[in-house]
Amino acid sequence: MAQHGTRRNTRERHDALLGLVKDGMTHVDDLADALAVSPSTVRRDLGRLSEGRKVARTYGGAVVPETFHERPIAESAQAQRRAKEAIAKAARQFVPTAGTIFIDAGTTCVALARLLGREATEAGLVVATRGLETALALADSEHIDVILLGGRVRSLSHGLVGPLTDLATERLSFTAAFLGADAVDPSRGVGEPTLEEIAVKERVAARTQHVVVVADATKLAVPDVPAWTSFTGGWTLVTDAAAPTDLSERCATAGVGLTVAS
Repeated sequence: MAQHGTRRNTRERHDALLGLVKDGMTHVDDLADALAVSPSTVRRDLGRLSEGRKVARTYGGAVVPETFHERPIAESAQAQRRAKEAIAKAARQFVPTAGTIFIDAGTTCVALARLLGREATEAGLVVATRGLETALALADSEHIDVILLGGRVRSLSHGLVGPLTDLATERLSFTAAFLGADAVDPSRGVGEPTLEEIAVKERVAARTQHVVVVADATKLAVPDVPAWTSFTGGWTLVTDAAAPTDLSERCATAGVGLTVAS
């Protein structure tokens, strides 16, 4: 009878823990306080839940893997705001003082563009982009020249795609390219909702010296994005501190550079 009660208590705690993670509470210490148990108990429970693929372990906690759903950019801008700002600061080290770079569409890329716009004090940097918000974030800068690629505007991402985008990209080359993604896997590369967006990333990557993918940790737990591409010659992933615990090992195995923002 006591053993049956213990199993029931464990199941109830697991259910409560899963509910808290789904609600956005991701760190072990916070979960332990909410459940009135020790952090070691939470880590053990998260281990059990991760074995059942109900959660994905992260540095210091866990997140719930979600079925892919492309969000409008206005909605995406409200999610993981602090993480995106931290990623932008960490990615800043890969931006050259002069030359032409590419900054993608997407809210993490917009965070990087805003940072560059605030910090720019000298001329010399040219930014090409396919993102409307990215271009607007830099449009008022006195020191950064902005090139907005042509093309068809996707209503959800406000990213430009299509033959005109491809044509403009073929006329340029980049010192560094900062790419967003709806999903990231060190071995598979980056995932996007459409083949058109994948095609743009492939063309940009082929014309740049250094590919930097900027993506918050939630993008590392999305398994079923429709279209994927990988990059030859190595690339760098910049993410936040909620990334999975095994990410460093996976990046090393795949030959991918990794920077984790604090």
